[in-house]
Amino acid sequence: MQWLNRIEEIIAVFALVTMSLIAFSNVVSRNLLNLSMAYTEEVTINLFVLLTFVGASIGVRKNAHLGFSLLFDLSPPKLQRILVVIIGLLTIAVFGSITYFGFEMVQSQISMGSLTPALGWPKWIFSLGLPIGSLLCTIRSIEALFKELKELGREVGVSK
Repeated sequence: MQWLNRIEEIIAVFALVTMSLIAFSNVVSRNLLNLSMAYTEEVTINLFVLLTFVGASIGVRKNAHLGFSLLFDLSPPKLQRILVVIIGLLTIAVFGSITYFGFEMVQSQISMGSLTPALGWPKWIFSLGLPIGSLLCTIRSIEALFKELKELGREVGVSK
């Protein structure tokens, strides 16, 4: 899924660059012109949520999350497979729940016509970062589960 990798990376770069530019311009504006741009906090916080979830998705894809694997590594292969399935299903359930309730939140904001305080934009535009980011995490967790099961299957075949 090379196209999904590219989408994640583009979203992450866009969010980080935009946050940096907005924060920098606000600092410059505050210090040189004595003017504060009220909307910057609103935009930055919401982009940070998006960046967090997309970053987590990239981390799952690259298997870059920290973990304590001593007990897992000492477990027999059959128990390792069981643990991988349990952990994978729990992770998918958590991110799947966040995705589901995130989209419900967005639908609620659309139906209520909620607006952001500083910009007066529809809240759902900013809130989309939560369900989209967690959907990416769900997809990557499913991929990671199958990848890990496949690798464990290879290791069992090699150790026999």
